[in-house]
Amino acid sequence: MIPVTFLLSAALMSGAAAAPEEGFISLFDGKTLNGWTLVSKGSGVGYLVEDGKIVCPSNGGGNLLTEREFSDFIFRFEFRMEPGGNSGVGIRAPLAGDIAYSGMEIQILDHDHERYKGWLKPVQRHGAVYDLIPPMADNLRPAGEWNEQEIHVQGRRVRVTLNGKLITDADLDTVTDPEKLKKHPGLARTSGRVGFLGHKTRVEFRNIRIKPL
Repeated sequence: MIPVTFLLSAALMSGAAAAPEEGFISLFDGKTLNGWTLVSKGSGVGYLVEDGKIVCPSNGGGNLLTEREFSDFIFRFEFRMEPGGNSGVGIRAPLAGDIAYSGMEIQILDHDHERYKGWLKPVQRHGAVYDLIPPMADNLRPAGEWNEQEIHVQGRRVRVTLNGKLITDADLDTVTDPEKLKKHPGLARTSGRVGFLGHKTRVEFRNIRIKPL
């Protein structure tokens, strides 16, 4: 997030069927937002379903969270952004508050776009545990292309794999700065919702599935 702010089927719903993955369940039926809760949409339109995708349009956004809560899990999905796209994935998130702080946020961002040059911090780049732990690598495809991402959350460890490459391997217990801990009470959470945190740029999601651990 850059400030400015169910179970339905074992099949994957994104237009084309994907091979089954053991232990994974689909979070999206490809047609509706059943199983999801929209909060904090502000004055925008929130999220839409288009052609088997969940879409945050350029006049939309807010927090779209699962109705179900998870503790440890592997979350997989595909996404693509317009140039300068900005979104995020909330993990162990509550319904209330700014999830980058009341929960945790894994950044989704076209971080090399011109609009971010000169001021973007490492902890704001794609794959960061937002404002806390930067990614150690980059494997983001150009805006307009589909990316495959996995977020593996187990205990105090958060790993992000992008297009087959591990880009973030974070130990949450390495965050010891008292000011950061005060600012991010969500670091202490052990369970919560998963979902998308949109910021009025077009970002599309498909093949959305999760494996509780």
